[in-house]
Amino acid sequence: MANATTLSNKQKQHLKSLAHSLKPVVLLGANGLTEGVMAEIELALDHHELIKVRVPGEDREEREAIYATIVAHTGAHRVQVVGKILTLYKPSPEAKITLPRK
Repeated sequence: MANATTLSNKQKQHLKSLAHSLKPVVLLGANGLTEGVMAEIELALDHHELIKVRVPGEDREEREAIYATIVAHTGAHRVQVVGKILTLYKPSPEAKITLPRK
């Protein structure tokens, strides 16, 4: 993983509660994971820190591969996956979200 730190369960729970009311900000289209989509995810992470990405498709393994690619490329934490929605967290220099201690 690109991050030096990992999230504790307590921190993940906190992020999940914050993400609960969020709507997906990035939706993968028919073209899948393109450079444009990756740029959009990066921008959204920089701006919001905590985002949801909707990954359509019926093949679970294919979606898992897409999730792994997004996490590897962005260096973001994978908070959770519910159905076809991936929740990501990546702290920005402004640190908008305060995580509980480990």
